[in-house]
Formats: sequence, C-alpha cells, structure tokens
Amino acid sequence: MSQYLDHNNWSNNYNICVIIPTYNNAGTIKDVIIGVQKYTDNIIVIDDGSTDDTPIIIKSFENLSSVRYEVNKGKGFAIQLGFKEALAKGFDYAITIDSDGQHFPIDIPKFVDTLKDNPGSLIIGSRNIEADGMPSKNTFANKFSNFWYWAETNQKLPDTQSGYRLYPIYLYKKSRFFTTKFEFEIEVLVRSAWSNIKIIPIP
Repeated sequence: MSQYLDHNNWSNNYNICVIIPTYNNAGTIKDVIIGVQKYTDNIIVIDDGSTDDTPIIIKSFENLSSVRYEVNKGKGFAIQLGFKEALAKGFDYAITIDSDGQHFPIDIPKFVDTLKDNPGSLIIGSRNIEADGMPSKNTFANKFSNFWYWAETNQKLPDTQSGYRLYPIYLYKKSRFFTTKFEFEIEVLVRSAWSNIKIIPIP
C-alpha cells in the first residue's frame, strides 16, 4: 500500500475508491494509474471499448481491478458501470479522474480533506476556465453548461463540465440516469441537486 494510505488510511476510513474511465488513452493511462497509486490501491479502471494499446497497458498492472467491453458506449456509461463495480466492492465514495492526463492525482487529498467536513457531498474539482490558453469553445461550452445547470436547479457552480469529482455513490443506488456520454456529468449534477445532495466546488 502507498505511503499516503499507510499514514492517513483514508480509503478505509471513508470507503473511497478511484474510478478511471478510459477510451484510447494509451499515451497517458499508465502515468495516470501510477499517479493514483501513490495515494490509494483502490482503483477501478473502466475500458470503454479501446482499440489502441490501452487494454495491454491496463493488464500490465498487477492487482488492478478493471472492466473492459468491446464496443465504445460513452463516458457516462463507463462511469455508471464504475459506480456499480464500486458499490459491489463495498465502497461508499468514488473519485473519478480522467485518463488523458488533464487531471493531477496530486489533488486527490484535497477531495478527501473536503469530504471530512462534508460527508455525503458531491465534490467537484473546478478548473480555472478563464486561464490563458483555454480554448474559447471550451470556455463557451462551460458557461453554457453552467447556465443550464442554474436554470434547472437555481444554483450556481463555476465548472459543471469538470470530470474530476468525488461522488457519494451510496446515495445513487436507486438512481436512474438517462444519458451515457459526456452529458451524464451534467445530468448527475442536476439530479443530485434535485435530491438535495450538497455539491461543493474546490479549486
């Protein structure tokens, strides 16, 4: 087990795992897994029908829990399957981190520290969407998504499109979601707000 786990034991105390959905990320998936392993061994990789070397790279890791299916079904489907796998393994919370390298595993402790004071919350790692170099189409898409979320919930969030999140998956056992691609990440926010699940953005 990692040094961080031995010192803080957060995975066991809070029943947290990390879900990594991936599709054709052979160039980055290895580094992402290694980065997450510095903080926890409770990792579930969902291979969403990759056609490159991603499956080979995943298999190169010993004692790594993974699920693969042959036909790509979308990120939302992969995350929902990850939730089911995590619940079956007895986890109450799951951190989702993208496998393309845009999220940094070093931020994992920030989610756990926030959870300590806010059990049962959905925590979102919010990006600096106005940062220099951020494509204008991404900025527009996020603003549009933020507006749609506000229109549906009367709540405001700075980054509704961030996939770096900590979910209280035990609260979704009976939830039914209708989207299977990237739009799942906004659907789960809206349904969480409707269910009075506290949503906390962190930088």
